[in-house]
Amino acid sequence: MFRTHPKHDYLVAAGALHPHPEDVRADVFQRHRFFDPLDKVQVKYEMLRAHAVDGQSVASVAAAFGFSRETFYQTWRSFEEAGTAGLRDEKRGRRGPVKLTTELVEWVRQAAAEHPDWSGATMTQRLAEAKGVVFHRRTVERLLSEVKKNG
Repeated sequence: MFRTHPKHDYLVAAGALHPHPEDVRADVFQRHRFFDPLDKVQVKYEMLRAHAVDGQSVASVAAAFGFSRETFYQTWRSFEEAGTAGLRDEKRGRRGPVKLTTELVEWVRQAAAEHPDWSGATMTQRLAEAKGVVFHRRTVERLLSEVKKNG
């Protein structure tokens, strides 16, 4: 039934498809067509509203809206941080790795030549201070091992 719903493909593409719409038992989703159990963002918002505005317990709203209590609390934090955008199931933070540019690679090479005693952690810290970019220590250590290998 749910797979033939007109919004199904859009919700999948938007990362907003509720994986278990049949678990949404909240009365408002049963009584009004406006409320769509397929739309996970809407379900999460209504779950938060039922708790915050209607005063329902966390355990009862989590169960009625088809989520665990842990998901309720994660959703609450995300909503407080990012508003309704925080209700989507996308990962936070940057999209993909930051690449070491030619300029940064050259900076690391030069610093390694001038300071052969610097560890990967020290090099990472100095790179952040000098260029304002933060890389994982292992990224810089791999670059340093290449520099030492290629002389």
